[in-house]
Amino acid sequence: MALQTALRRTPSTLAADPVLFVPVLLLTLFQVPQLLLQSSAPLIAGVVSLVFSLVYVVAVPFVQAGLIGMVDEALDERTSLATFVAEGKENFVPVFVVYLILFGVNLALGAIAFVAVLFGAIGFFPAGGAGAEPDLALVAAVGIVLLAVVLAYLLVAFLIQFYGQAIVIDDRDAIDAITHSAGLVRRNLASVLGYTLLVGVLAGAFGLVVGLASALAAPTVPAGADPFVVSMPSLRAVGVSALTVVLGTLFGGFFGTFSVAYYRELTA
Repeated sequence: MALQTALRRTPSTLAADPVLFVPVLLLTLFQVPQLLLQSSAPLIAGVVSLVFSLVYVVAVPFVQAGLIGMVDEALDERTSLATFVAEGKENFVPVFVVYLILFGVNLALGAIAFVAVLFGAIGFFPAGGAGAEPDLALVAAVGIVLLAVVLAYLLVAFLIQFYGQAIVIDDRDAIDAITHSAGLVRRNLASVLGYTLLVGVLAGAFGLVVGLASALAAPTVPAGADPFVVSMPSLRAVGVSALTVVLGTLFGGFFGTFSVAYYRELTA
């Protein structure tokens, strides 16, 4: 029931308050320069992408907190960008703390996976030369470790996915928000699983469309061309950028509203 109610309320909330798309639009527009540079100056695009990634570390928690606050207000009355700014400022620190915790968890899982791959390479390509048999037991063990790492990552993401809503809507601190989200998921396992699968399918479809469009617009650098010379972006690159902005804004606005409406139904 919570999933159906949230799905029903999301379109009407967005129609009544289209300003909810604005924060997502601004964040998506932030990606346009690097998308255009991918076709006109690929090497410079890599540097710009690195710089923008550092900015994203700070910008995304602010936008996440502000958007959740806006949607929470819009589900009851009209909202505004003033709410976005106020909620972003008020809840930035706890959301950012959870980001750092997640970064540490992902770093640890990534390190385990990296070490496992190294051992797997040793087992598959033994030092005895071309005629040496691979150590299948070691390779199988590495496969199990990698599978465990993937499952651990998915489990963590599944359990704590409502930490942002817990921080902004219920005024919880970072650690309390994590435990609250995990408890909420455990108490509503079937419903949350359905919600997660639905969001995953929508996100996968969005990523597939953008990925295919990006592949079609992939740059081809002529032999002997200076990779640091900036040329005019191709029409395909402009089209991919426009498509990314439109689809990213629509998906981000829908998901942001849907996630808050669903959380409120679960905790009602």
